[in-house]
Amino acid sequence: MSVQRFGVSFTPELAAQVQAAAQAAGQPVSVWLAEAARRRLSQDGLLAVVADWEAEHGAFTEEERAAARRELGIDKAPARRRRSA
Repeated sequence: MSVQRFGVSFTPELAAQVQAAAQAAGQPVSVWLAEAARRRLSQDGLLAVVADWEAEHGAFTEEERAAARRELGIDKAPARRRRSA
């Protein structure tokens, strides 16, 4: 498998959290970061799909959002992020 190396910089606090999370997961930091990047890309893709749907059909109601959170097993709604145009 081919790989590309990246140099990344973190604050000391974030670096310690990343290292601890990777260790807790039993993974090298590079594997943990790659999985985190995949999750973020997937999440961004989902947010784009939702934004496209809402642009065509209107915003989801609070009831629809609550039902989706229940279906996904999410107890609390995350802070809503605004996408730049």
